[in-house]
Amino acid sequence: MLYLQGTSLPAAAPAIIPASADNWGLSFPQEGQSPVGNASVEDLAQYGAWFLGDTSRKVIYLTFDCGYENGYTEQILDALEKHNAPAAFFVVGNMIETSPDIIRRMAEEGHIVGNHTFHHPDMSAISSQADFQKELDSLAALYQEATGKELPRFYRPPQGKYSEENLKQAQALGYKTVFWSLAYVDWYVDNQPTAEQAYAKLLPRIHDGAIVLLHSTSKTNADILDELLTKWEDMGYQFASLEELPGA
Repeated sequence: MLYLQGTSLPAAAPAIIPASADNWGLSFPQEGQSPVGNASVEDLAQYGAWFLGDTSRKVIYLTFDCGYENGYTEQILDALEKHNAPAAFFVVGNMIETSPDIIRRMAEEGHIVGNHTFHHPDMSAISSQADFQKELDSLAALYQEATGKELPRFYRPPQGKYSEENLKQAQALGYKTVFWSLAYVDWYVDNQPTAEQAYAKLLPRIHDGAIVLLHSTSKTNADILDELLTKWEDMGYQFASLEELPGA
């Protein structure tokens, strides 16, 4: 089965970079093993993009998408600090505008704050390089205003929508595009999974070199993160920064 954001579809044909817009998707032929993306590691690498990290090590790259502050991000940061686990937070303009103190804490505690665009549009619908750049530059400028630091050049396409042209556009701006190899349906704030449901997705499917996508708006994620990180550690995993991605 192919996992899109909240959708399961039959796994499609050979993995290539789509010329037209597509949604990032994954199939899991075997639990505990690396999934198959709808673009391959090798295809993505030529555009400075990743969905998997170092598969030769029991290492996990933690990433969080942050559309807005829902009251749980500091609890997530507390769990990361307890485990000395680096993470990447892909933020949009609203998150920086409304919660600059939390953004500053992310940076001060050594986490990557990545670019999820200013307005969270479908970037695959933007053909103009200037318009594409404006979305990323506006977010980067806001981050610098809030922190006094330059935004790390890691980019995650909103909704996982992308195309070959998008990858080229991001690469031309010096950004590394980061998809994911493990996620679950955690973004419906009024229909949160139970801890047991979350573990049922996140434990069997973890794999070496996993880039994990979680949403910081999720109460479940905040409540289970300390225990989840402990469970992964007990399975022999360590946590690494996106800066340690192969070739990054």
